[in-house]
Amino acid sequence: MARPKPAYTRVLLKLSGEALLGKLSYGIDFDRALSIAQEIKEVHDLGVQVAIMIGGGNIFRGIRGTAAGLDRAAADQMGLLATVINGIALQEALEKAGLFCRHVSAIEIKALAEPFIRRRIIRHLEKDRIVVFSAGIGSPYFTTDTAAALRALEIRAQVIMKATKVDGVYSADPMLDKSAKKFPTIHYIDVIKKGLKVMDSTAISLCKDNNLPILVFNLNRRGNIKRAVLGEKVGTLVY
Repeated sequence: MARPKPAYTRVLLKLSGEALLGKLSYGIDFDRALSIAQEIKEVHDLGVQVAIMIGGGNIFRGIRGTAAGLDRAAADQMGLLATVINGIALQEALEKAGLFCRHVSAIEIKALAEPFIRRRIIRHLEKDRIVVFSAGIGSPYFTTDTAAALRALEIRAQVIMKATKVDGVYSADPMLDKSAKKFPTIHYIDVIKKGLKVMDSTAISLCKDNNLPILVFNLNRRGNIKRAVLGEKVGTLVY
């Protein structure tokens, strides 16, 4: 039987650090990482090229450090290092799932990850390797959401797939407001005007200026990554 034809052939998956928490309150649940890796393998087996931008909030979030009195730049640098730890764990999980994977850090850390070289990254994808991006863009004051938008554009991804805890974009937090309305689709400018917490405004503006769609969906429902790649109606499309 012929395999289904995906709607996208090259995607950037944005994973928060919290996606690796699983049942833990802090750190990395490796069983959860393996489960995510297996879902990514199912997508890869469709012939889709996959790059991943990983966050670090399960270990350290810069904004919390700033609230505790740390200098913003120092706190953000600590957060970047947290994403590198997650990148190593995710690479290990992906390789255990049977995939070839390259971990690419935006900060120079030769013993643990490759540097970002755009043409080399594209070649990795063309050779059917999964690419895991860590350390954002390597600078404080820029979130991993903004880094995801930048890297997606640089590698010519067709969509950013933002995996979250809810099944799309709502008018308010659906976990706090039961009357919150879900948007099946929404324009970039409306996300900014309404102040919706999809991605930070810098990331949204970057996507808007370059016509890069963002698909926001629930990672906690098994198979949603594959459904999204196949073009099924999953989550909310920001365009």
